[in-house]
Amino acid sequence: MEKSCSLLIHFDKGTPALANEIKVALEGNDDTAKIDAMKKAVMLLLNGETLPQLFITIVRYVLPSEDHTVQKLLLLYLEIIAKTDSKGKVLPEMILICQNLRNNLQHPNEYIRGVTLRFLCRICETEIIEPLIPSILANLEHRNPFVRRNAILAVNAIYKLPHGDHLLVDAPEMIEKVLSTEADQSAKRNAFLMLYTCAQDLAVHYLLTHVDKVFEWGESLQMVVLDLIRKVYRSHTREKGKYIKIIISLLNVPSATVIFECAGTLVSLSSAPTPIRVAASTYCQLLTN
Repeated sequence: MEKSCSLLIHFDKGTPALANEIKVALEGNDDTAKIDAMKKAVMLLLNGETLPQLFITIVRYVLPSEDHTVQKLLLLYLEIIAKTDSKGKVLPEMILICQNLRNNLQHPNEYIRGVTLRFLCRICETEIIEPLIPSILANLEHRNPFVRRNAILAVNAIYKLPHGDHLLVDAPEMIEKVLSTEADQSAKRNAFLMLYTCAQDLAVHYLLTHVDKVFEWGESLQMVVLDLIRKVYRSHTREKGKYIKIIISLLNVPSATVIFECAGTLVSLSSAPTPIRVAASTYCQLLTN
């Protein structure tokens, strides 16, 4: 059965790397050689090889590496390898991986934390995820915005798993709290997007309590706001005036992308003469600027 993977690499099958050569390179102390060996291992795995003999070698010699590139390749390797047996149960050796992931989530380097959190967005085995939940949640309050952004993405991905709502029972409320205090625009966008997809009422409540501040938000967050308005406009009839007010205010932002989306949103939501005229005028201004 084919498996999904976020990585696609060209590979010349005419010159395959031998597993023994990769093993020798991984056991050495040269990070450059390890990087090359890990790339070869990843390419072989992507092309159908299983390479079970490399797992223990990677656990012993690659996991402890502090090199950022080695760690990133390690996460790609972990994403690709089989983590469950034929019955769907997580393999016992994955316990070793869980410990390494937990260490990465508590690593003093922000990059290691961030890429590990992003990696967890692509893991669907709850047995691997569950022991890491406390460390993931702790990163929601990390001082570095790169870590917080990816922590929010990880929480979002975990909550969407088949039993994710049991792993993170109060995730939407937790993210709503994060959203109210977050200063980084990308992190705010990620948090608002999670509420939009997982707890729409909370997203609407947050939006309507910050109507006057939407103009100041970042472009990516404003785009999500417009998407939310298009989705809820007809079902929230009592708030239509506030939604139109938000759209009109966003027509004055510096971003041409947001302005274009505002005009399209007005056309899709209303056939009244005034919004149509505003949208037409906006399109004309965009064409002449």
